[in-house]
This record gives sequence, structure tokens and C-alpha cells, in this order.
Amino acid sequence: MSFASINPATGETIATFATMTDREIVSALASADACFHTDWKRRPVAERSAVMARAAALLRQKREEYAGYTVAEMGQPFAQALYEVDLSADILDYYASNAAHFLAPREVPGSPGASVLTEPVGVILAIEPWNFPYYQLARVAGPQIVAGNVVMTKHAGNVPQCALAFARLFAEAGAPGGVYTNLFCTVDQIGTLIDDFRVRGVTLTGSERAGAAVAERAGRALKKVVLELGGNDPMIVLGDADLDMAVDMAVTGRTFNTGQACISTKRLIVVGAERGKQVLDTLITKFGDLVVGDPADEATAIGPIVSEGALEQLLDQVGRAKGAGATIVCGGRRIDRPGFYMEPTIITGIDEGNPLYREEAFGPVLSFYTVNTEEEAIRLANDSPYGLGAALIGADVDHARAIADRIDAGMVFINSFAHSVAELPFGGVKNSGFGRELGEAGIGEFVNRKLIRVA
Repeated sequence: MSFASINPATGETIATFATMTDREIVSALASADACFHTDWKRRPVAERSAVMARAAALLRQKREEYAGYTVAEMGQPFAQALYEVDLSADILDYYASNAAHFLAPREVPGSPGASVLTEPVGVILAIEPWNFPYYQLARVAGPQIVAGNVVMTKHAGNVPQCALAFARLFAEAGAPGGVYTNLFCTVDQIGTLIDDFRVRGVTLTGSERAGAAVAERAGRALKKVVLELGGNDPMIVLGDADLDMAVDMAVTGRTFNTGQACISTKRLIVVGAERGKQVLDTLITKFGDLVVGDPADEATAIGPIVSEGALEQLLDQVGRAKGAGATIVCGGRRIDRPGFYMEPTIITGIDEGNPLYREEAFGPVLSFYTVNTEEEAIRLANDSPYGLGAALIGADVDHARAIADRIDAGMVFINSFAHSVAELPFGGVKNSGFGRELGEAGIGEFVNRKLIRVA
């Protein structure tokens, strides 16, 4: 497996990095395990939090440098890259500020003398994707490191400079060697790590196939797993929604990070035929006005798709959808320029027999539906193997909240597109995975809730 920076805006290789040897992997695990047992778990939570706070401060100080790596390696538009850096720093700060409260011993109501302690469990192995190179890491490292665990991370092969930069944060913040370890390793080496008793938990953000393979192997080794496996997130425009706001939410929700986000708005469902026509006409105009170009240019709204292979997969999805009877109302083609660019695309006429009905399109491709009733909208939104995020746009918030109760998703957002912030738990149901990251829930996935009772 290669680790290479390939600029998706040009297709040029920037740098390559060697895969670690088996001996280096074994040594790294031994160092992480020793650090946990002899140092890190023994430190007061205030000391661990201080290291995390310094890492957050360093990330903010170097925000433009760090944003530059994501622009170069995965084509994220620069303004959005800065946003990701700031969000990642917010997550690290959130856990630095709240760890003492989250980890404090809790008395058990109704049982005098009984209390529950929250203790770390050891080495946590994280397997992370490329689409938000720092945010994906921060939502594991932030809670787990302040909890007293140590983290070993295998990042995606196409963002090695981002991976190295994030690891430097903790070294520069004063964390001892072994608290955070970056791994340039193979799938087979990951399997060996999962099997090793010293690794006490595994977290993965990625595809269903990868999640199933990791969960199966970890299960055989009796390891807890947290999985975030993507989504086909719906946004329902209710009958009383402000249509201008709905369009703005849909455009941003679908195209942020060039549509390469697990909680992007993938399916737009409008209640009412005439309202649906109005929304679609406006969307076509808005999509046509989006600036697609160099991610380093501040005017760019949509950058390149991350790789040649990812672009070809998107084009294949669009082609198969059209072949099954759907209509491409705008976009749908590769842009004739260097790099891996695709036109922002809207597809209608997707019935239950169309492959795109159940697939996740990881790029600027919006599936558009019009239905006659809210009941049809709810059924369509839930008719998916995924259940990550969802959004509802409507003027009557109380009514929208009642609809939200009926949506099969881990997260439902009313009058905004689905998004992520440090204090909100993140995760899904069905084939979108299980477990939670961020918020107080995120610090509780890989800890021992130890009961102590004095008789």
C-alpha cells in the first residue's frame, strides 16, 4: 500500500512516503502500550487536558499551514479548509475544557457508598478517511487522549502530509512519545494490530465493506468497535417551508467539501408538485452559478474530486442512474481541464429500481424527489439502508420536531443542513454504523465504568 500526496487539481504527485516495516509497527505498539501503563493513564486529568489545550492552540496558530496541506492533498477549497482546521481545534479545546467534568466519579442514586469511576482502557486503534483529514482525527484523539487512552492512527493513503502534521501537534504540545502515533501501514498490518491483546478498542470511519471486515476481526478478538460508515442523507422540504431558505440549505448541504462528506445532503425531497418545480428550477440556476476551479483560489466553491478513481466511480453512478431511467437535469459530466473535476449534478426521476435510489454518491451529485404528502416524504426518507443524518426545512418548528421523531437517523437537523460541532454527538443507525463520537457520548465509548461500593 502506498502513501502518496497527489494533487487532485493537477493530477501531479507531490511526495511519497514509505510504508512501515512489521518491526516498526511492533515497536510502535510496544511504545504506545508502555506509555499508557507507565505514564499517561497515571497523569491527572488536568495534565492531560493541558496538553490537549496546547495542541488546539498550536493548530490555531498554524491554521493556514495546515489548511494548505488539505488543499494540496484532497482539493478542499481553501476557505473550507480553514473552517475544518478551526473546527478541529474547537473539538480539541472542547475536551480539554470538559474532561474533568465528564470523567468525574459519579455516585449511584439510591445506593449509599456506591460510585462509578471512569477509567481509560489502553491503546485505541483508529482507521480514518481522507475527506476531512483533521476533523476525522480530532474527534477520536480529543476525547480518547484526555480520557487517558493512547491512540494509534492509520490515516488514508492519500493524505500523508496531513497525517504527519496532526501527529506533530501532540509532540509539540508536550505529549510523551506513544500518546499519539501515526501509522503508515498496510491492511494486513492493521489486522495484526487488531488481533494484538494490547489494542483494546478499534474505531473506523469508512465504507460498509471496511467496517464489516474490521468489526468481524475485532469481534473475534473481543474488542469494542465504533463504526461510522456514511449515509444517503435526506433533506425534506415541508409544505410550509420558505423555499428560498430551503434552496440555500440544499446547495450548501450538498456541495460543501465538493459534496465529499458522509452527512452531505444526498437526497432532496420536496412536498408538493408545484413547490417542487419551483425548487428544482432555482436549484438548477444555483448549481450553474457555482464556481468550480482551483481549490487554492478563494473564489472557488467546488474543488476537484479527490482522485481519478473517485471521479470515475461518480461518473459511473450517474451513467447507471441514467441508464435505469433517471434524468440528468444539469451537470453529469467530467470537466475538460487538468485534474479530477466534475460538473455539479442534479438527477430526477429516480425510482426504487434505480441503483442510485439506495447508493451513496460521494461528490456534488444531488438526487431530487417531489412527493405529494408528508407521509410519502417520511417513507422515502426512511427507505434507505443508511441512517446517519437528516434535515427538515419548515416554518412550524413544533410540527417539524414531530416529523423528526419519525425519521430513522442518528441525527436530525431542523432548518439547517446536517453538520457537526464539538458538543453534539455524531453517529448513525442501520448501515451507517454504531457508536458515537463527539459530545459527552464520544468520551464514553472506550472507557471502563468501574463500580466501587463500600458495604
